[in-house]
Amino acid sequence: MNSTWVPPSSLTNIALRSCLLGPKFPLWLRWLTRLDNLDISNTSISDTVPDWFWTLASTVKTLNMRHNNISGYLPSTMEFMRATAIDLSSNQFNGPIPKLPINLTDLYLSGNNLVGPLPLDFGAPRLVTLILFDNSISGSIPSSLCKLRSLLLLDMSKNKLTGTMPDCSTSKKNMNSLNILNLSLRNNNLSGGFPSFLQYCQKLIFLDLSHNHFFGTLPTWIQEKLPYLAFLRLRSNMFYGHIPEELTKLVNLQHLDLAYNNLTGSIAKSIVNCKGMIATRDDYDYAVYSALGYGWSMGLNDFTYTENVMVVTKGQERLYTGEIMYMVNLDLSCNNISGDIPEEIGTLVELKNLNLSWNTFSGKIPENIGALVQVESLDLSNNELSGEIPPSLSALMSLSWLNLSYNNLTGEVPSGDQLQTLKDPEYIYIGNSGLCGPPLSKNCSQPKRSTATREHHDDVTNEVSFFFAMGSGYVMGIWVVFCIFLFKRKWRVNWYSVCDSLYDWVYVQVAVTWSSWTKEKTAEAETDC
Repeated sequence: MNSTWVPPSSLTNIALRSCLLGPKFPLWLRWLTRLDNLDISNTSISDTVPDWFWTLASTVKTLNMRHNNISGYLPSTMEFMRATAIDLSSNQFNGPIPKLPINLTDLYLSGNNLVGPLPLDFGAPRLVTLILFDNSISGSIPSSLCKLRSLLLLDMSKNKLTGTMPDCSTSKKNMNSLNILNLSLRNNNLSGGFPSFLQYCQKLIFLDLSHNHFFGTLPTWIQEKLPYLAFLRLRSNMFYGHIPEELTKLVNLQHLDLAYNNLTGSIAKSIVNCKGMIATRDDYDYAVYSALGYGWSMGLNDFTYTENVMVVTKGQERLYTGEIMYMVNLDLSCNNISGDIPEEIGTLVELKNLNLSWNTFSGKIPENIGALVQVESLDLSNNELSGEIPPSLSALMSLSWLNLSYNNLTGEVPSGDQLQTLKDPEYIYIGNSGLCGPPLSKNCSQPKRSTATREHHDDVTNEVSFFFAMGSGYVMGIWVVFCIFLFKRKWRVNWYSVCDSLYDWVYVQVAVTWSSWTKEKTAEAETDC
């Protein structure tokens, strides 16, 4: 479009999404003084926003300039604007976040270069959507967050936020009416215990606090206060203690990631209550399923937000966007969880990713592991599992990645068409010296080395004990005689006299016998001559 073209000033709506307008900022916009809606998103503009534009934008109700390369600073305040929805994401805007228009409901500023602290007063009490991820915003989260009663979606991940979460107990009345569905604060430097204000967010569905410095134990009120929670991601923090049984009773939970913490204890058998990991989408409660979709991909005022989540699966991190709502995941890796893997794991038939690696699980792999027909990635490596690999493992037809390395597994590796398609088959079983059979080089038909039985071990122990006692007695006897001779001179003289007499007697007997024998031999020799 020609930059010198002058459109009719009476235009109220401009929608040029994905049209090639750049790289210069379109000057003809300055003549449109009656605009209500402006959409110039994804139009290849890479210019600095002119000062006159913000005057023009003061009358706009919806403003969409996302996915360009527009630079410059936001105005020091946006209170003069009447906009209800603003999307400036994926640009190069600088500076702090200003005070917002009072009627604003949806604000998208992700993927810019915004810095400084969050405003102490957002100035927009009707905010429904606040997307600020992937900037350089610093400082703590202000307590004014507690007053945003209409907030449904808050994403401030991938910033430089520090400190603890605000204490909203003084605003409990407000928090009871907070209807937030989606909260993402991952990849910051936040600290403190599990945020207590979340117990007032009883409609919460999606919670991501991963890659921070939160610590302490996980709350037992999580089932009662967050009954609709379906997505919980707490990986790479410093939580410790047992996994509360109440957490495993969240019926809608379909994505649980507690990896890289200091959790201990065992997996509760009540994990079977997580219907979100059991029910198919056809059987899933329609209201919950609709809420999941709304929580993860929200379209308000023709703007769309899709949650982007990195999931560790198949041995690597993979980016999930809108399809995260279909990802059924259980990741407890890199903790200190012990005990047996409960048989109830086999009931979570909708699991696509199961990662229990780098713990201290013991016992056998559950025999019903083959019931996880949807699982694509299974990692049980670096534990203390023993026994044989269940033959049902070969029934996992969706399996594309398996790791059982560095355990104490024994017996023959099960065969199956799907298992034979897996990459690096020898790496899958490495560190299990008791395994044999293809794809391993160790042949199960080779004679096994004899192993000592308990009875044999007892016999060897008795024999060693006998010789040890005999040797000890011999040494002790010699030592007693030596001590007697050392302190009893008379006994010592008598003993040596006896020895001398015995020596003399033996000597005389030997000499006489030898002389007689030589005389006889001489006489025989003379007779022969």
